[in-house]
Amino acid sequence: MPFRLLSIEEVAEYLHLTSADIEQRVKDREIPFEKRGDRIVFRKREIDQWASQRILGFTPQRLAAYHHKSTHQIRNVLSQAAILPEMLAAGAVASAMSSKTKASVLRDLVALAETTGHLYDPKALLASVEAREELCSTAMPGGFAIPHPRFHEAYLFETSFLVVGRPIQEIHFGSPDGEPTRLFFLVCCQDDRLHLHTLARLCLIAQKTTVIDQILAAPDPQTIRAALIAAEQEILADQKPGP
Repeated sequence: MPFRLLSIEEVAEYLHLTSADIEQRVKDREIPFEKRGDRIVFRKREIDQWASQRILGFTPQRLAAYHHKSTHQIRNVLSQAAILPEMLAAGAVASAMSSKTKASVLRDLVALAETTGHLYDPKALLASVEAREELCSTAMPGGFAIPHPRFHEAYLFETSFLVVGRPIQEIHFGSPDGEPTRLFFLVCCQDDRLHLHTLARLCLIAQKTTVIDQILAAPDPQTIRAALIAAEQEILADQKPGP
């Protein structure tokens, strides 16, 4: 629940860290928290937002470690390790979007999301995605971005899903490397743990496979979807089994 208050121990478990890690981040004021008398508490909504930004900024090693832990933890939400075959429907890929600006690509991604039949409130989703981008861009080095809602509200979606958009024109979306963005993944998740796991999965796929180049060269939406699903299987095959 977005307004729930979490303890240090609960936040540590949620973020795959130790209580000592969280206490140090509180001391350094690196993580949002509140004091309730002698207690340190955390608003879940603020932690989700903080964690999303943190994942997008992970180094490759930290990203791989986080993804490894979240893969095991998310098993109580998903029936299988692969998430893309279910989350990315056949009609949820646009390979020739006419978007030319940051604002228009967000509108077009939400319009694409509406075609899935899983979206209850397109206007609310667009407002939340725009609010998230105002905090800091979700563009990543390498030419892709992962826009997502600032907050996850149950009334927005029927189920968790993903849409992929490839504009005809490159778009300056605020990537830290200063390069334009050519590919967009709009992540719409009901479950916060699944949201963070999906961000990590997409970042890892982009870092560890050649899927971005494959998608940019793909002739149609079907080839794009197939390339993403194959890249996810490549990642899962390489991941070391847990204890």
